[in-house]
Amino acid sequence: MRGIKTFTTAVAAAALMALGSAPASAEHHEIDGHPNLNGVWQVLNSANWSLEPHNAESNPIPAADRLLGAIGAIPAGLGVIDGGEIPYLPEALERLEMHRENVIYHDPEAACYLPGIPRATYMPYPFQIIQGNDDDILMAYEYASANRVIHMQEVGIPPIDTWMGTSYGEWDGDTLVVTTLALGPGLVKLPKGEMIEGVTWLDRAGNYLTNHATVVERFTKVGENHIEYEATITDPTIYSRPWTIRMPLYRRMEENAQLLEFKCVPFSENLLYGDLIEEQGED
Repeated sequence: MRGIKTFTTAVAAAALMALGSAPASAEHHEIDGHPNLNGVWQVLNSANWSLEPHNAESNPIPAADRLLGAIGAIPAGLGVIDGGEIPYLPEALERLEMHRENVIYHDPEAACYLPGIPRATYMPYPFQIIQGNDDDILMAYEYASANRVIHMQEVGIPPIDTWMGTSYGEWDGDTLVVTTLALGPGLVKLPKGEMIEGVTWLDRAGNYLTNHATVVERFTKVGENHIEYEATITDPTIYSRPWTIRMPLYRRMEENAQLLEFKCVPFSENLLYGDLIEEQGED
């Protein structure tokens, strides 16, 4: 389609190089005895606004309701957390409150930073699973052209922290189990030059995990077009216990389903560098 940019071809080419063999067609139910997860998938919920149950409300960003009206409002959500809420330790609530008071400047999504795990799964953009023959699995995300390789091997010790962490996978029967470690962006420069210790945001409500977290995801195919997804997060530095989110993933059924290009850096430049641009204009 003229004017529409895609990167599915590039992703597929990279996958072939990484996996060493072409992924089987989604029409095949199994690959090497395991469920075939190939396809373009997407959630249908409001988890990216908040993982916890929440009412519809006006946007907390200052002046958003005046400038955007109902377009900027937050949709209601039943929540996706077992037990309904995140078990923060008391000392972790101060950072959470800081996030909620500075959503537009602290949320990595607004700045087009990579979203981390598990947030990449339930952002309002599709993602693609590329599964080959008895080898590593690639997951590519439309948002910011993010991607990660699921290393099908025993869980190891990642050499460094990264935005998307390091993921290790294994099959537990018909369920793909993925353990992700070393999620952490380090120090992050915010607008107006402020530096803050980086954490991985879990939603636009400011919920978060640190680089001490272990995220264990489970992908269980429950039909040709549905995957039951869950992620258990353990981070004793900020939570009193492990906690779990659950949601279905839906296969995109369009005949031409594919990832389109959403390279968001140009959309965030004024937010990140607007002060510098104004200063240059004054000179």
